Amino acid sequence: MGISETLVLGATGRLGEVLRKRWPDGSARWQARRPQPGPGWYVLDPLSEPGALTRAASGCGTILCLAGAVPGRSDEMEDNRRLAIAAVRAGASAGVRVLLASSAAVYGARPGILTEETPPAPVAEYGRSKAVMEEQAVALAEALGVSVTCLRIGNVAGSDAILGGWQPGFKLDRFPDGSTPRRSYIGPVTLARVLWDLVHTPELPKVMNLAAPGAVEMGALLDAAGLEWTPRPAPESAIAEVRLSTTRLEDVNPFGETDSHPETIVREWQDVRA
Repeated sequence: MGISETLVLGATGRLGEVLRKRWPDGSARWQARRPQPGPGWYVLDPLSEPGALTRAASGCGTILCLAGAVPGRSDEMEDNRRLAIAAVRAGASAGVRVLLASSAAVYGARPGILTEETPPAPVAEYGRSKAVMEEQAVALAEALGVSVTCLRIGNVAGSDAILGGWQPGFKLDRFPDGSTPRRSYIGPVTLARVLWDLVHTPELPKVMNLAAPGAVEMGALLDAAGLEWTPRPAPESAIAEVRLSTTRLEDVNPFGETDSHPETIVREWQDVRA
């Protein structure tokens, strides 16, 4: 038996672009709102064409919803909830399970290690929209008998505020011990591999953190990328480390020894850019 296809919603976004480069040909159906070059595209609006969305999902094993509003590029944060609900309804109609791209932003500005049991406490509109999305999508999925998993994705190299947001004159907090903020990260190539494994894992929990194990210093990432930065004294409110627990993820997806290294993360980002 061959591997079932995955319907990827939001395939023209940054993460979708990485998957299209890294996943095997013919393994996915790519959704877009406008015609795109190449094979495998399903052109439809998930919000206004539920019938077309269900037809696109029919015969697939999983709907992977990457579609949603992005801070700085969209003001319609409500779309995060609406698109997730549309994906869950299509999953129910087509008999397909659903994976939703959520965000570590649902945890808010908390220090330490964050597990999936840590209650959401978002502080920004984006995080609040993702928290509402999770709550309503899981409730609807339970009512409709659909399997749904919310993936709380950490910092993805290139889509973050450090590598992706770097500009000349970049300043970065530095603590008295000489360290810079440590955060959960994942390289885009590793992310594509992990998502491939997850969409082909039969049973998953309702919520999973998604990042490489451990935490990475932001200054180390900039150094590995050869990007100049200027240290500034970290204010008292600065959080030294925010780390996503990856125990659940590691139970179903093995990581390589170097997947969390700054050099690996930067190299993946550079490879994808090239």
